[in-house]
Amino acid sequence: MSFDGSVPAEFKQTAIGPIPEDWEVVAFGDHFTFQNGVNADKKAYGRGVRFANVLEVITHTHLSADHIPGQVQLGPAQVSVFSVKQGDILFNRTSETQDEVGLASVYVGDEPVVFGGFVIRGQPISDAFDPVYTGYGFRAPIVRAQIISKGQGAVRANIGQSELRTTWLPLPPLSEQRAIAEALSDVDGLIAQMEALVAKKQGLKQAAAQTLLTGQTRLPGFSDNWREVKLHDLAEIVSGGTPSSGKAEYWNGGIPWCTPTDITECEGNFLRATPRTISEAGLAASAATVLPAGTILLCSRATLGEARIAAVPMTTNQGFKSLIAKPETNNFFLYFLIGTLKSRMVELASGSTFLEVSKRDLGSIEILVPHTSEEQAAIAAVLSDMDAEIEALEAQLEKTHYLKSGMMQDLLTGRVRLTRTGERRAA
Repeated sequence: MSFDGSVPAEFKQTAIGPIPEDWEVVAFGDHFTFQNGVNADKKAYGRGVRFANVLEVITHTHLSADHIPGQVQLGPAQVSVFSVKQGDILFNRTSETQDEVGLASVYVGDEPVVFGGFVIRGQPISDAFDPVYTGYGFRAPIVRAQIISKGQGAVRANIGQSELRTTWLPLPPLSEQRAIAEALSDVDGLIAQMEALVAKKQGLKQAAAQTLLTGQTRLPGFSDNWREVKLHDLAEIVSGGTPSSGKAEYWNGGIPWCTPTDITECEGNFLRATPRTISEAGLAASAATVLPAGTILLCSRATLGEARIAAVPMTTNQGFKSLIAKPETNNFFLYFLIGTLKSRMVELASGSTFLEVSKRDLGSIEILVPHTSEEQAAIAAVLSDMDAEIEALEAQLEKTHYLKSGMMQDLLTGRVRLTRTGERRAA
């Protein structure tokens, strides 16, 4: 169905757009009373009753006591005034970004909880809304668009009770609310299972890396003693550089130029492209060096110790000490090995403005490695296979998140209708 300005059959036009004829449009203020949270003395925090704050509200559509690590010591009267009951809605009053202001989170627990001063509580004064549905429905795109537009503030986005009271939202029949909540809860359950599996596989990979890369566990067919070397024995260490930003002819020349941000934003082990490129003139006028494909791009200051493998020839800025594996060193083994050395790099780092590990100190790190490149390659193959499995699971998880987003868009606008048993029917 396309909402292109026309009203589809069995729909009606409203202040928030077309909705099914049997749905209503209501204001928050008609069904909820609002109150700001408690601001306690700083000495009161760390003990007492659980204390829901901005982060928990932003993170969870459905909030339980287990999601709330914070505690605050309050008197009985304050606990009564600021308590959160099952079915109450919490909104974050403030956010670093406009897109996250006023996010809704329904409390589904039964343990006593209070809420903080940067949170607004909405208590239902009618039984028009199913509590589980509200965790989804109050984050529907047509609701979020209104709240975001009402947010104010130049540095931080803020929203108040009056803005929430005048926010409109669609109200499906209760039976349909429950069917929608059931369908979306099933997808959330699948997402939780997949996230747990990814976390388990990541833990197994980390444990395998720790034992395989130190020789505590040996693969079948290998028994030779390992040798002690320094990192500069395994690879050539290359620094980076930055052309003058004031000369346009040094930039946009097609030579990939990597920054630490490119590393931290890169998913997977390989960096294939960079947002910024330099020209041949920029390369000649700076300390940057074209590194061959396969080079390990190692951050040596910001995000110290983070690394990716260059999938194509590229350059870096001066925040790197990149590693070009020597002929007798397996490149992938070296990459996985670098991942275990972050704490040692931090110990060697120095600097008053930011920590940075020098080329000399990095190269002096002593490590044990297999005598043969064959054993290095075998270890790398095991860890690469584990990474491939994790990446495949993460891709499935991402697709499931997209599926849920699409379902919310369809179900919370009535584009797709559900019977009470969850059966789909076209609107």
